[in-house]
Amino acid sequence: MRKPRTGEHGCATTEDALAVMRSMAGRWSDEHIAASLNRMGMPTGQGKSWTAHRVASVRRVRGIHAYRSAEKNGEWLTMTEAAAKLGVSNHRIRRLIRDQILTADQVVPGAPYQIRASDLLDERVAAAIARASGPCRVDSENQLPMFPDT
Repeated sequence: MRKPRTGEHGCATTEDALAVMRSMAGRWSDEHIAASLNRMGMPTGQGKSWTAHRVASVRRVRGIHAYRSAEKNGEWLTMTEAAAKLGVSNHRIRRLIRDQILTADQVVPGAPYQIRASDLLDERVAAAIARASGPCRVDSENQLPMFPDT
C-alpha cells in the first residue's frame, strides 16, 4: 500500500466533479455549478452536497478560474433570459429545445442550457412561437353542451 504524500488525504474531490467545474467555470456562477453537480449526484470529497461556497473553495485550491460576469455580453443567454426576450415561459423554451427548433448547448448533461442570442432570431423559432399562441381547445359543432340552458 502506498503512503499518502504530505497534504494528501482520502477526502478529495473526484476528477469527474473537477471536469464539470472546469467546463462550466467560465460561463456559469458557483451557484449554477453547485446545482448541476447536485443534480448529477456528484458529492463533495467528504460526501456532502455542493454549495456555492464549496465550489468556490475547490476552484481556489485547484486554480480553476472564476465566473466572469463582465464577459456576459449578450451573446449567450440562459433559458430564463431567452424566455424573457421572446415573451414566453421557460417551459416553452424547453419544448423548442426538445423539438430541435431552438439550438442550445449544455456543457455536461444536467447543466443549464446556454442559448446563443442570434438563434432566437431564426424563422423556425418565430414560426413555432406564433403557431403556439392560440388556444389548445377546438370547438366542435357536433359536441353537445354539458349543461343545457333550461
